[in-house]
Amino acid sequence: MPLLAIPYPSWLSPEIIPGLPFRWYGLMYLVAFGIAYLLFNYQVKERKLELSKDLTTSLFFWGIIGLLLGARILSALVYNYDVNEPNKYLLNPLLIFWPFDENFRFVGLQGMSYHGGLIGGTLAIFIYCRRKGLCFLEMADIAVTSVPLGYTFGRLGNFINGELYGRVTASGWGIIFPYAEKLSLRLAWVRETALQAGLPLPAGSAGSDGMINLPRHPSQLYEAFFEGIVLWLILWFVLRGKARFKGFMTGAYIIGYGLVRFFIEYFRQPDKTLGFPIQLYSGDNPIQLLVSPWNFTTGQIFCLLMILAGAALLYIFWRRDGRKRKINKTGAAAR
Repeated sequence: MPLLAIPYPSWLSPEIIPGLPFRWYGLMYLVAFGIAYLLFNYQVKERKLELSKDLTTSLFFWGIIGLLLGARILSALVYNYDVNEPNKYLLNPLLIFWPFDENFRFVGLQGMSYHGGLIGGTLAIFIYCRRKGLCFLEMADIAVTSVPLGYTFGRLGNFINGELYGRVTASGWGIIFPYAEKLSLRLAWVRETALQAGLPLPAGSAGSDGMINLPRHPSQLYEAFFEGIVLWLILWFVLRGKARFKGFMTGAYIIGYGLVRFFIEYFRQPDKTLGFPIQLYSGDNPIQLLVSPWNFTTGQIFCLLMILAGAALLYIFWRRDGRKRKINKTGAAAR
């Protein structure tokens, strides 16, 4: 039977130059920041805002610092949480930003949380706007319309690292990631999925203690396309020209990202230490878990909160804009 899965490209390596601490993941971050910066400045000119290049550069710089800090801290404290052992980052917070492993080999900052980055970047931009007398909502609207396209490159970096892979699949586009968790051949569904994917099984594998690496959804590529390209196209070409009040794009972005990420999480392998915080289906087959809408990952819980927060913010900003318009009309009538 022919192989119905795609082997992970052997020529892909996390390191740009083997042996040197330069990784594709870090380069993808730089590309993402560069694209967002160009799109941000394009909108500043489009709106004819009187902002100097130094001001926008500083705003972006502090936003990136806040994003990186928030992304790393939340990843270390939440996604590395394990009920069976103490969190090493809580025991020694300096390790959160320590880029070497126990053998003093450079590994970079392993693990970044999108939701932490959103919180950290938002706080940094808010503080900077308050200090410089800038309208935070206007700057936020410009920023959120600029950044999604950069996600495409960040997720490509995840794919090159072979991390954040998806759930098991027997579909023809499943990829065998080299670092994915191997599964026991004792499980009937594992053997069945392997056969469906055209993977050879050793003789007498039923009841065997052997392990096998099954094909996975390339969820990083799904996220690169939908969270990056599709969301950016909607924000940039559909909603940007229809914004009627400050904060509209911010609320729309928060809802849009939350919706897209929520559904893609059904294809993404849950974090091993967290699993499903809300699990209403108790089966152990990832294929069945994929079609069960009642098991929610930590990312999905965060996304639900994002959707609710985005809807609430849109309502608040709309009401606020309506009050301002009413006051302006009353003032004009009095004159």
